[in-house]
Amino acid sequence: MESTDLGWRALLRRQWPLACALVFFLASELFSEQGSWWQAPGSVVVAVLAVLAPRRPFDAALAAATAVAASSVVLLVAGTAAGVPVVSGLVISETAAVMAITAVAVRQASPVRAVVSVVVLVAVSAATLWVRPNYWAAEWPDYRPELWQQLFGGGVLLALSVGTGLYFRARDRERSTAVRAEVVAAQHAERMALARELHDVVAHYVTGIVVHAQAAQAVPAAAQEVLPIIVHSGNEALTAMRRLVGTLRGAEADAPAPAATSDLADDVRGVVAESDQPVRLRLDLPVAVPPSLGRSVLRLVQESLTNSRKHAGGVSRVDVSVTVADGQVHVVVADDGRERRAAPVGGSGGYGLIGMRERVELLGGEFGAGPRAGGGWEVRASLPIGG
Repeated sequence: MESTDLGWRALLRRQWPLACALVFFLASELFSEQGSWWQAPGSVVVAVLAVLAPRRPFDAALAAATAVAASSVVLLVAGTAAGVPVVSGLVISETAAVMAITAVAVRQASPVRAVVSVVVLVAVSAATLWVRPNYWAAEWPDYRPELWQQLFGGGVLLALSVGTGLYFRARDRERSTAVRAEVVAAQHAERMALARELHDVVAHYVTGIVVHAQAAQAVPAAAQEVLPIIVHSGNEALTAMRRLVGTLRGAEADAPAPAATSDLADDVRGVVAESDQPVRLRLDLPVAVPPSLGRSVLRLVQESLTNSRKHAGGVSRVDVSVTVADGQVHVVVADDGRERRAAPVGGSGGYGLIGMRERVELLGGEFGAGPRAGGGWEVRASLPIGG
C-alpha cells in the first residue's frame, strides 16, 4: 500500500475546496424533497474517502467501491431510490467523490494499481444502474434515460477524471525532474566550492610546509628558524581540513571559515606576510569592500602567490596590486620568475587557475592569466563591488 506521506495539515490545505464542495452536495441532497436518508451513510463515507484519498489512493478507491456497493444493497433492501442520479445510479455527491478518487489514483498510484482502481470504480458505479431502485420510474414513469445516454455521460465524466489525473501525474513528473536537476546542480556547485576551498587554502599551507622543509634540508642551520613556520602552516592546514570535513558531514565546523575583516588592506598584508616571498605591495582602497567580496580577493592573492612559489624559479620580486576604481576591485599579481623545469612542489593538478576563474566569474567579474612579455607570470582579475 503506497503512501504519499502527506501530513494532515498539508492534506487540509490541499483538499479543503473538495471537502467544501462535497459538504454542499451532501446537504443539498439530504434536505431536498428527492433525497433519501438511506443513501446518506454511503455518500458520507465516499466523500470522506475522497478527501483522504491523497494519503492512500489505491486503498481509498477500493474502500469507496465497497461503500458504493454496500449503499446500493441498503437502498435495494429498503426499496427506496437514492435521489436524482447524475450518471448510472450515483447521485451528485457520490459522482463527484468517485471522480476525485479516480483522478487521485491515476495521479499517484502505480500504473497497475491505477488501472485496477479505475476498473473497480467504473464497474461498481455501472452496477448501481441495475442494483438500485429506479428513481425515474417512481417520480416520472414516462421518462427513462436511454442506455447510450448513460454510457455517453459516464464516458465523459470518466475521461474528465482520468485526464485530470494524467495531467497532474505529468506535472508531478516534470516537477520531480526539475527538483532532481536542481539538487544535482546544487551538489555540483557545493563540490566545486569545496574543491576551490581545498585547493586555495589547504594546498597553500601544505605547499608552504614542503617549501620550508626543503629549505631546512638545504640549509641545516636555518632549521630552527623555519620549524615554527612549518608548525604554524601545519596547524592552519589541519584547521582548514576540520572545517571542510565538518561541512561535508553536515555539521558546524570546529572553527569558523576564514573571512575577510572590515579592513581588506590589513587582510592582504597578512596574506602577503604569510607567503614569505619578495613581494612589493600596492594598495589603493578608497572605499570599503564587502567582507564577502574581500574573501574572494584574499583567495585570489593567496592562490596567485602559491602558484608563483610552486611554478616559478628564480623569483626576485612579486608585484601585488589591489586597487579600487570604477566600482570594481582590481587584483594584479605578477612575478619575474622563469618556469621550473622540474615538477612543482606537490605536483600540479591544474586546478588553481580554473578555481580562480570560476570564483571571479561567479561574482560577475573578469579574469585573465598568462606569461608576461618581459618574462614571468601575471594574474589579473576585476570584481564588481556591487556584484
